[in-house]
Amino acid sequence: MSAGPGPGSLKRALNAMPADVAELLGERGLRAAYDARPAYQRNDYLGWIARAKRPETRQKRTGQMLDELERGDVYMNMKWSGGG
Repeated sequence: MSAGPGPGSLKRALNAMPADVAELLGERGLRAAYDARPAYQRNDYLGWIARAKRPETRQKRTGQMLDELERGDVYMNMKWSGGG
């Protein structure tokens, strides 16, 4: 089980997995779907969530990530062909 993008796979700064996001992934049974995504997607999701200034925005972004992982064919509101 991967904790996030591998150190040598991205040129951008790596974003840490917040404990609450990890917990939600587990509760919804989506950790495997998250880990199966490319490193850039995992990192982008975490950075996008972390940059939210308001708790409501952070919650909305986290929810969107979880919903997209559940669907499997969406990434940041765009069709993604690498999914389910």
